Amino acid sequence: MFFILSKTVAVLLRPSILVCLIGVIGLLLMATRWRRSGRALAIVSLVAIIGLGVSPLGLVLAHVLENRFPQWEASRGAPDGIVVLGGSISPKMSQLRNETVVGGDAGRIFAMARLARAYPQARIIYTGGDGTLQGKEGIEADYVPPLLDMFDVARDRVILESRSRNTVENAAFSKELVKPKPGERWLLVTSAQHMPRAIGCFRRAGFPVEAYPTDWRTELEPSYWPNLNIGGNLARLDSVAAEWTGLLAYWLTGKTSAFFPVP
Repeated sequence: MFFILSKTVAVLLRPSILVCLIGVIGLLLMATRWRRSGRALAIVSLVAIIGLGVSPLGLVLAHVLENRFPQWEASRGAPDGIVVLGGSISPKMSQLRNETVVGGDAGRIFAMARLARAYPQARIIYTGGDGTLQGKEGIEADYVPPLLDMFDVARDRVILESRSRNTVENAAFSKELVKPKPGERWLLVTSAQHMPRAIGCFRRAGFPVEAYPTDWRTELEPSYWPNLNIGGNLARLDSVAAEWTGLLAYWLTGKTSAFFPVP
């Protein structure tokens, strides 16, 4: 039930979707005897879209998430293992184009290749199944081997976990496969924005990991002035709102160790 709700209700909670729904309801009401209320809702929707579109709110919220965990320091010594979370490969597009198609979170793939070369003794697991609601998009882990060949990383070095559909299952199934021993040091590779929730899930699963964030989308000192990049601002706000909603939902349902995990 949690998985279904996370793929349905969570989508409706995106700010751009919410304000559009308000606008649609307003337009429908304008054709009824509640036309005055409908007109008010339509105006509210338009103002909200413009306001959120020029607002730096999404940037502010993203910056907080991305800077929760610092970049990993190589001076701490070689890790025993590396867990790379899926989310950077599009199984559907890969199947349609007959080659592995990587999206906006490609930093996770690059980090895996870089770490594999830097630490040849470290164990590596890539965890990513089909995270879609209907489960018909394809398994992400199936499209990793061609990338390993491209980066000259031996296929037998990387364990492919293909059952997980979300971050909770990433943690549980990864632990089940690698069986980390007490005292081992494992890195967790995922997007900086997603790192707090991922760390919380791994801690709840009893799998201690060190953060190795990638795919930053905010500067160290971003500008918080409003701007006219309305489409980009709304997209950023939707993305970061989904992450904050996920943090809250995972915490309330006991799937993460804390609402906003600390380093």
